[in-house]
Amino acid sequence: MALMREIREFPVPRNAIALWWLGQSGYIFKSQEGTLTSVDMYLTDSCNGLQPGIDLSRKVPVLIPPEELDVDIYTCTHNHQDHTDPFTIRGLRNKDTAQFVGPHPSCEVFRAQGVESGRIVPAWPARRLEFRDVSMTGAFALPTDDTDLNHMGFVYEFGGGPKIYVTGDTDFSELLFSVEKQKPDIVITVINGGFNNLSHWEAADVCGRIKPKLAIPCHYDMFPDNSVDPKQFRATLSLRAPGVSYQELVHGKPYVFWK
Repeated sequence: MALMREIREFPVPRNAIALWWLGQSGYIFKSQEGTLTSVDMYLTDSCNGLQPGIDLSRKVPVLIPPEELDVDIYTCTHNHQDHTDPFTIRGLRNKDTAQFVGPHPSCEVFRAQGVESGRIVPAWPARRLEFRDVSMTGAFALPTDDTDLNHMGFVYEFGGGPKIYVTGDTDFSELLFSVEKQKPDIVITVINGGFNNLSHWEAADVCGRIKPKLAIPCHYDMFPDNSVDPKQFRATLSLRAPGVSYQELVHGKPYVFWK
């Protein structure tokens, strides 16, 4: 319970957001009013053995077991198992308090794992949803393979605090630039081009067009056969988006950003 208790008790300053990285594309965001929003929680080793010949064993420790996860809004960007993990969802103990948000294939997983239909909220690009002091708007994402054609990203806004754009898994498309009009303060982007996601230079190009204040890389740390050195993104960002700051997070450690 240590990390989850720490997150619940962590004070968030006015006009700020606190975030914790739990590995891969999994984050918890805390608003100044205390609302907790998660995205793409992968808190098991369920991908291990899914694809013969590819090592998808978990490298990052499980920092919060599913049964201890306690968030107000549980969001998923798409239905790949390291983003909508049925074993994580099955283990949650707070299905009576959380809102579960995601594209329709993720909603089907929520339902199959016992989440009540009244707590499931479908999302899609351009749809805006509000809950407490958090709003989220679906963003375009280009699917990376034909196993799931319903990828999306999210732009989260936390009261009067910062906006955070999470790309989700996405291949490159100029349609990603459409997020520019929402003026996100932070972009959290995939950088593992080997699996048809944005490469580090494509991610830097997206950041250069959207022009956030800060870019955070993700989706490079979890699996032995899906790893990338984030320093490549840092170097490319300095060349292709020189006005954007770089921040590499540490698993389980809070990071506070002021608007």
